Amino acid sequence: MTRKQYFIIILILGSLSTISPFSIDMYLPGFPAIAEDLNTTISKVQLSLTAYLIGISAGQLLYGPLLDRFGRKYPLYAGLGVYIVASIGCALAHSSDMLIAMRFLQAVGGCAGMVAGQALVRDLFPVTETAKVFSWLILVIAVSPMIAPTVGGYMTAAFGWHSVFYVLAAITLFILVGILFALPQGKGPDPSMSLKPKAVLGNFLTVLRNPQFLVYTLVGGIASAAPFAYISGSPDVFMNIYKVSEQEYGWIFAVLSIAMIGSPQFNHLLLKKLRSDQIIKMGLVFQTVVGALMVTGVYAGWYGKTGLIVVLFLFLLGQGLTAPNASALSLAPFSKFAGSASALGGSFRMGIGALVSGAVSVLHNNTALPMVGVMTSCTIIGILIYFMGQRSATNYRNLASTAPEL
Repeated sequence: MTRKQYFIIILILGSLSTISPFSIDMYLPGFPAIAEDLNTTISKVQLSLTAYLIGISAGQLLYGPLLDRFGRKYPLYAGLGVYIVASIGCALAHSSDMLIAMRFLQAVGGCAGMVAGQALVRDLFPVTETAKVFSWLILVIAVSPMIAPTVGGYMTAAFGWHSVFYVLAAITLFILVGILFALPQGKGPDPSMSLKPKAVLGNFLTVLRNPQFLVYTLVGGIASAAPFAYISGSPDVFMNIYKVSEQEYGWIFAVLSIAMIGSPQFNHLLLKKLRSDQIIKMGLVFQTVVGALMVTGVYAGWYGKTGLIVVLFLFLLGQGLTAPNASALSLAPFSKFAGSASALGGSFRMGIGALVSGAVSVLHNNTALPMVGVMTSCTIIGILIYFMGQRSATNYRNLASTAPEL
């Protein structure tokens, strides 16, 4: 493909991948306003985030087989249509329960972009390029937290929290038009792929039996859940404990997002010298050390607002090293089952993210300790699974290049 085509495809796939980050981040500054307007608590509003993550987790299992059977675009069109309708439903919600239900439906629609985007990377680029492409996508994704909470904070202050969901619907409609006219089809429909439950489960089991997929999905999924603890807990930590405004919170979130923008670029350089599995190990070790300092400091009362921002920044630097390499290595063995593999991996990541965000809400104690404690626990579990997988998987270091395509 030409340089222009490459840029357009990366931009569209990146935009598809930003639907969920925008859906998660843009309404965070409105948590206090939503709680007040719907006559509920912030911890109840946090459950709307948990519902969104559960919806993504469940929805991806639905889209994986559909993308393999009908091709990439038609299920994508249907999912984004559902997302647009549900976004309007969120804006019109008159109770916390209705908001939670609409957020679940919004996620089921929006996750089509996540699954299709990853499958299209596998379709359109050679295996040797996928880690690099995922790094570019994460760069695009990482820009959204810089924009979304800041814009959401100003919109909430000026027009109310309902306006955020109308804007999300409009953005997704714009992305849908771009997909229609500028995104290649990728892998076409495959009539041999049955949608009967037994056949679908058989495809999923084929994917799960691959040791490379299993190891890197577990490592990447659990370690990558740490930011969900930050996303779920940070509105309460900064706006209630440190008493910052919606606008100031948006800027804090934007500053911390720079960490996730810079590290994927560093990943590009590291890939010239190191294997993806080595980079994953390096990122997890770094985050574990920083996480231990973060938990100890919060428990001992070392950090004020600025200190907490600094240590969170350092922790989030490691995310850009783990996520793209784990995604690339987990999908590398698959061609025919790329949609099912992408769905399983994404479902696991978001399912763990839902558990993590729910844990932060349940452990809420008016301190930052639940947030930072859960974040660090994710990284510790991730690195333990990495080392166990390294010992048990045959030729672990060479799996990316030797595993047969399925």
